[in-house]
Amino acid sequence: MKLSKLVLSLLGSLLIANAYAAPATLAERWSTLRTEQPKLQIRDAARALGVSEAQLLATNVGKGVTRLQADGNQPREIMRAALDLGLVQAITRNENGVIETTGVASKFKQAGDKSEQADAKDPETEARQRNIAGGYLGGQIDLRFHFENWKYAFAVEQLGRDGKPTRSLQFFDANGTAVHKIFLRNEAGVAVYDKLVAAFRLPQQGAELNVLAVAPKAAEKPDAEIDVKEFQLAWKDMTDVHQFAQIMREFHLSREQALRLAPAGVVERVTPQALRTLLENAAKDKVAIMVFLGNEGLTQIYSGKIEKTMAAGGFFNVLDPDFNLHIRDTALRSGWVVKRGGVTSVEFFDNDGTQVVSFFGVRERGKPQPQAWVDLADSLPKAK
Repeated sequence: MKLSKLVLSLLGSLLIANAYAAPATLAERWSTLRTEQPKLQIRDAARALGVSEAQLLATNVGKGVTRLQADGNQPREIMRAALDLGLVQAITRNENGVIETTGVASKFKQAGDKSEQADAKDPETEARQRNIAGGYLGGQIDLRFHFENWKYAFAVEQLGRDGKPTRSLQFFDANGTAVHKIFLRNEAGVAVYDKLVAAFRLPQQGAELNVLAVAPKAAEKPDAEIDVKEFQLAWKDMTDVHQFAQIMREFHLSREQALRLAPAGVVERVTPQALRTLLENAAKDKVAIMVFLGNEGLTQIYSGKIEKTMAAGGFFNVLDPDFNLHIRDTALRSGWVVKRGGVTSVEFFDNDGTQVVSFFGVRERGKPQPQAWVDLADSLPKAK
């Protein structure tokens, strides 16, 4: 009888203890998830756990992860310092695409660029100045920055899947979504990396991040409220493809909406499956292409020929030694062949109407685009 009372007492104590036990921390939940799904990428793990990738990464601050200064112009200065790392792999992604390029970033030939010394009273000049990082224009690592959307920065040292140590710089926006990552790919750069981390180390190494919820996508302005005639005249007056962004701002158009309302004969809709046709034929016919893929914080560009294409893991891929492209083509809603300012591009949008990737032909400055590229774009399967 006494033994039965003792057992019941112990069981009651355990039930009470469990009732007041602290819930599993995010780090513990991630550890459990990694045990259950060891191949799960951190971005997908964050989604499964209902947090941002930056928050998940921050759980390892002090255990291979170091927070770096990211206020004001610090991200730009980190990227400027990263020019000295030598051989790196640059990775940029959005919801349905990833671009990965291995190479050495080029610096400006002179210490200062004229645009960096321009009159800061001009708002547009000042904005450009904030997005110049001493290089990365052209060359193997070709990047276009929007540093105003960079919020968090980390240095990460961890074991790769091959068991070897990796070193990387990782940047995130205010929502904790990855903007850009740089992985060191040479031993000589380790000392430079260590010096960079020491120079930009954030004094407070806490794991708490004040991430913001992702805002809903802004609704398009109704077509009926667009001055379509004036927009089409502005399109026809374009002398340079880079004027397109200004025209969209002027008429308050989303990118896909601008293509839909374009003048007759300058835009043709192609099937989402045209992405595979484009990449397969570019590889087969040795057509040099430019690939633009990015997010709100950065666009990465690859220029050159591609070789190996294949479908795998829910993506259609380019798998070359120094260049990888991964597009979740099942998430594509539309594709467009676009002719503006004397240049032909092919652009693909996802089910949310967000641009995933765009392609151009590689051409020399001041010369016409190669006919092989124009023929490839014109041959893509048309949408009904």
